Amino acid sequence: MDMGLQGARVLVTAGANGIGRAVVEAFLAEGAQVFTCDVDDAGLATLPPEVGHRRADVADRAQVAALFEAALAQLGGLDVLVNNAGIAGPTGRLEEINPEDWDRCLEVCLSSQFNCARLAIPHLKRSANASIVNLSSAAGKHGFGLRTPYAAAKWGVIGLTKSLAIELGDDGIRVNAILPGLVAGDRQRRVLEAKAQQRGIAFAEMERQAFSFTSIKEYVTPQQLADQILFLASPRGRTISGQAISVDGDTRMLS
Repeated sequence: MDMGLQGARVLVTAGANGIGRAVVEAFLAEGAQVFTCDVDDAGLATLPPEVGHRRADVADRAQVAALFEAALAQLGGLDVLVNNAGIAGPTGRLEEINPEDWDRCLEVCLSSQFNCARLAIPHLKRSANASIVNLSSAAGKHGFGLRTPYAAAKWGVIGLTKSLAIELGDDGIRVNAILPGLVAGDRQRRVLEAKAQQRGIAFAEMERQAFSFTSIKEYVTPQQLADQILFLASPRGRTISGQAISVDGDTRMLS
């Protein structure tokens, strides 16, 4: 299906691996021009040669400024920003969490989206098909026991998304959030392993409990998330804005 994204100028944060990598490759397959960043130098080195990239920690505003300078120099403008960067954050009861771990989780999962959006908006205003897609989480709708910093940040992403959609509607800029559930990959496995260890149970039991709260008992794939993001960023999604869209197998709770 032609999504009408040929030549679209796209910036994806944390695009070297996982969901971000799938998003980068999906836009590339549609003929878009793509620039990305990551803190994983090895992952960046394996990107297709036509993908522009730069090492950047998007929680650092000076590095974000340098990222945008490089991206705009290559792309010549901006049509799509995908705020994908995030970290799992600490696992534990709130009173046990190191305050520095709390700060870092919110900086990467929430403040980074502010850092990127504020620099992207002036350029998106000049686009005929402008879109911001922010990665939230099912934890941003249900909460997540023993993962409070992550859940708090992801709830914040939804507030950011809905508020920005109101602010930017008159400028023709759409803003939406994607809420993944249990996503296939090493990061999800590490999260479940940490929770299993915290609770003193086997990984298999932790996984069984996690899926007991979903209607579709299988992992979401990065490609499914990329497909949803592609649609929202395409002209086909031109009237979709301010939405928090779950791609989670109908997750009813996170334990």
